[in-house]
Amino acid sequence: MEELEQGLLMQPWAWLQLAEDSLLAKAYITKQGYALLVSNLHHVWHEQVDTSVVSQRAKELNKRLTAPPAAFLCHLADLLRPLLKDTACPGKATFSCDHVAEALILRVRSELSGLPFYWNFHCILASPSLVSQHLIRPLMGMSLALQCQARELATLLHLKDLEIQDYQESGAALSRDRLKTEPFEENSFLEQFMVEKLPEACSVGDGRPFVMNLQSLYLAVTRQEVQVGQKHQGTDPQTSSSASPQRTDIQLLNQPEELISSAPSLPAPEKEPTGTSGPVQRPQLSKVKRKKLRGLFS
Repeated sequence: MEELEQGLLMQPWAWLQLAEDSLLAKAYITKQGYALLVSNLHHVWHEQVDTSVVSQRAKELNKRLTAPPAAFLCHLADLLRPLLKDTACPGKATFSCDHVAEALILRVRSELSGLPFYWNFHCILASPSLVSQHLIRPLMGMSLALQCQARELATLLHLKDLEIQDYQESGAALSRDRLKTEPFEENSFLEQFMVEKLPEACSVGDGRPFVMNLQSLYLAVTRQEVQVGQKHQGTDPQTSSSASPQRTDIQLLNQPEELISSAPSLPAPEKEPTGTSGPVQRPQLSKVKRKKLRGLFS
């Protein structure tokens, strides 16, 4: 399960609107199972299962469908991808969520091989260590990174002011007065920012600003966390990265759809094979362009 845990950590958060529920979610799916993390900013829920749980739940919810666990996992990845990646092409699945005691059940309804397909993600409250790993530590790391970025930008502004001063002492003058600026005073700027900009800048809302603007920085910080952990364990980060995919999209499972079959109501006679068919090629995901990091001054 280490691959699922590490893969989930390096996934970006997505913002979901399911009826009246605004949720943040991330998922990672492989042929060995899946891991899902969901939060409404008040609670965090988590589910991580292997192929045995997938097989048993598939039998309970889809009695007319027969398939190996990897095929169901492949189909779940296809259903979740439009939801979590906000692609232009909407998915064909219907999602809803129910709160049962302290648990959250994410229900999925779609079609598979012409038959209804159902799936329930049974998410329980995440452990404090998991919340720290996916939210507290990354957010603290992001805050420190943005603070460092702000200091670097302040230093750069001071150097620019010195450059402008040198030009002025050499007799240079602006051709357009509207371009004139006052020398940068960091303390005055911070005081003004706290009064005028802070209330709007730190408005968390339903979590959507965090998802829309800071995921590239979140991924950079979590990737750094993984690399530091690998160094402490004596693992070569390059070797580990080649063994465990670090893509930011849900891992695509190359599982032929022919493995999923509907169970007929009456037994059908066996047919002689007429030939071998070529391998079915599944559509490949387009690479997600990484956004440039943006800070308070961008």
